[in-house]
Amino acid sequence: MTTIRDCFDMVVFDWAGTMVDFGSRAPVLALMEAFAVLGVPVTEAEARRDMGRAKADHVRALFEQPRVAGAWEATHGTAPDLGAVQRIMAELQAPMIRLAEETADLIPGAAATTAHLRGLGLRIGSCTGYTREMMHAVLPRAAAQGYAPDLVVCAHETPQGRPSPLMIYKACADLGVWPLSRVVKVDDAEVGIAEGRNAGCFTVGVAASGNMLGVTAQVLNDLDPAARAALLEDAAERLYAAGADVVINTVADLIPALEAEAARRGGSIARG
Repeated sequence: MTTIRDCFDMVVFDWAGTMVDFGSRAPVLALMEAFAVLGVPVTEAEARRDMGRAKADHVRALFEQPRVAGAWEATHGTAPDLGAVQRIMAELQAPMIRLAEETADLIPGAAATTAHLRGLGLRIGSCTGYTREMMHAVLPRAAAQGYAPDLVVCAHETPQGRPSPLMIYKACADLGVWPLSRVVKVDDAEVGIAEGRNAGCFTVGVAASGNMLGVTAQVLNDLDPAARAALLEDAAERLYAAGADVVINTVADLIPALEAEAARRGGSIARG
């Protein structure tokens, strides 16, 4: 029987919405707070649109939205430029660190899933759109709850962020893992799925706990079952459209998904 270990050497996880912060709330709330301080409120939908990018890239993408750019020019008298991005980034740092720490509860199943993978002999990598300073608040809390990856690659530690594959390449190079076809990328955002595809990884989308739905576990559980199913179906369709090989609800479902992929590959070899 073909096993997960026969097929894969490492799993690279995203952070917010995938392993911590059910609903990926911290980056959205921090961006909304930073823009509001400078007199240009943005909506949650606007803030979520480019979730998963390095934070400076995310701010630039927000300024590419015509309404946001127009609001900035109306308030500040000039179109948003590099200086505007730098001003937002300066305001973003404090709320991002505060909210990242406040929301750093592990998503149920995260610790058990990584422990299982380690038991099989896989390496555990991670990459994030957060800066290293932002992650300083998250890493100790995650470790205290049982999740400490072998490596963390942060935004701006590679020449380009997502959707480029460079953070995954760095994780593989630093941990000595190759080929990329034996690496799994797990992410809740479309740009993170594109990152995994661009790297040549087996790519797993997370539909329920992250940016696709953008709600807490309690809100999700309180929804009418039909409404919840419709939202999850839509999220899965978007993740598949972004290039996911498979979509799961949360990281708690990853082991069965990888076992199914291993069995499928074993069957393909046997039939071949």
